[in-house]
Amino acid sequence: MATGRNHRPATRSRGIPEATVARLPLYLRALTALSERSVPTVSSEELASAAGVNSAKLRKDFSYLGSYGTRGVGYDVEYLVYQISRELGLTQDWPVVIVGIGNLGAALANYGGFASRGFRVAALIDADHAMTGTQVAGLPVQHVDDLETIIRTNGVSIGVITTPGGAAQQVCDRLVGAGVTSILNFAPTVLSVPDGVDVRKVDLSIELQILAFHEQRKATDELARNGGPAPAPVDAPDDQGPEGDIPAVMPA
Repeated sequence: MATGRNHRPATRSRGIPEATVARLPLYLRALTALSERSVPTVSSEELASAAGVNSAKLRKDFSYLGSYGTRGVGYDVEYLVYQISRELGLTQDWPVVIVGIGNLGAALANYGGFASRGFRVAALIDADHAMTGTQVAGLPVQHVDDLETIIRTNGVSIGVITTPGGAAQQVCDRLVGAGVTSILNFAPTVLSVPDGVDVRKVDLSIELQILAFHEQRKATDELARNGGPAPAPVDAPDDQGPEGDIPAVMPA
């Protein structure tokens, strides 16, 4: 789950709640799969099931887009793909920089799903001089000393931080100073940013803790059904993002 502090109001200027925005990529993924199968229309119940939400929530979300579908017919798949893509800003090319080209940074650089979703990895940046000039995913790694120049030359507004936790805030400050206004943070730390900068944090350890909580709860229920002693309850981590029910770390 991508979770994080949001540094804009809870409701966007066009009146779309952030929780709705966070679900739009789920709808788009489901609709894209339908489009690839040449399915022309889909009902709210079918689309909600594919996206993992209830149909009432889906209809409410789509009402913010001005799309209500056609009674008895459903939603036009291709139109919704375009409409949601436009709302998410995916009808244009977004250059992205990845800072920190260790195992995770290299894996993200090699991820093939960015281009098909409107994102282009414009540059790879690392602090290790030994990495400078080496090729990762067909791109040369550039040194962090040139970060500001790289950002401005490529017109980058989205940065991905995959550095160790101790270096993340300094990298964040430099990204923001160079004009980056959206950051995806994989570093194990909370970043401090000024108003107008959005941060999404991907914390795999939190996701595993949440899964451990659910596993323990299932084990507790099983023991209770079998008449055994129930273990002491453990609180689930509370950093679960908008409404606490929005899944997905990276698009599949």
